[in-house]
Amino acid sequence: MKLKRQQRGLTFFGLLIVGVLLAYTGVILAQVAPTYIEYLAVKKAVDKAAAGSTVAEVRSIFDKAAQIDDIRTIAGKDLTVGKEGDRVVVSFAYVREIPLVGPAHLVMKYEGRSK
Repeated sequence: MKLKRQQRGLTFFGLLIVGVLLAYTGVILAQVAPTYIEYLAVKKAVDKAAAGSTVAEVRSIFDKAAQIDDIRTIAGKDLTVGKEGDRVVVSFAYVREIPLVGPAHLVMKYEGRSK
């Protein structure tokens, strides 16, 4: 009797719940990771595009980089191109929705600008 009181640990039911929660978290992370990787590719392409001197040239450079890096979320026409002093500044903003369960979605808002 005394031996059972000293034993501690996780029951099978508790282990099952922890396993399901870890699996669900893994599935969500597997869906979030590609959106973040795409954001990094967009940021790199925007930095390249800022080398252009006209709006059309900036968008063209971005579209070429987007084709190479397989960027599908945003296109050159979605960029905001401006000038700060003598340099071209390119900014962007977009939203990605990841469906969770039923009507629930995880909304990822990405924004950035060139260096």
